[in-house]
Amino acid sequence: MTRFALQFGQTQSGLTYIERMSAYGICPRGEANIAIVQIGKKAPYEYDLPGGGIEADEDEAAALMREFQEETGLTVWPTRVLGRAGQYWVNKGEPRNSLSTFYEVELSASDSAPTEPDHVLLWMDPREALLKLRHEAHAWVVMHWLRLRRGG
Repeated sequence: MTRFALQFGQTQSGLTYIERMSAYGICPRGEANIAIVQIGKKAPYEYDLPGGGIEADEDEAAALMREFQEETGLTVWPTRVLGRAGQYWVNKGEPRNSLSTFYEVELSASDSAPTEPDHVLLWMDPREALLKLRHEAHAWVVMHWLRLRRGG
């Protein structure tokens, strides 16, 4: 089983976790907000950084740009890698180990609406996002990004 240096989440006995390479991004808007995806048709909602799984025919950057477009309607360009981490979780009954590369991205255009019907783009203060993000790996990279921005 592949492991990244940082691994979040807990495994449950008796489950086999499928590894899934993925890419997520932090898209700042000004100094105050980052793009967050609200998932669900009604409360309680889940909150993620935009991004997702890498398909067989794409690299990390292509997957990241595609997922951003699908989930938020935003066109972005990855500018730097922030880190890598694994996240054990169960998605729709399927145990997964999301092996994620996290990027800082630059907003190129906000030219459409999300194509995934249960996804809504929110602009959120990163400190609020830390409390709402469902995956520990996502919260970790937001904290890491905030510390990089302040020079620490």
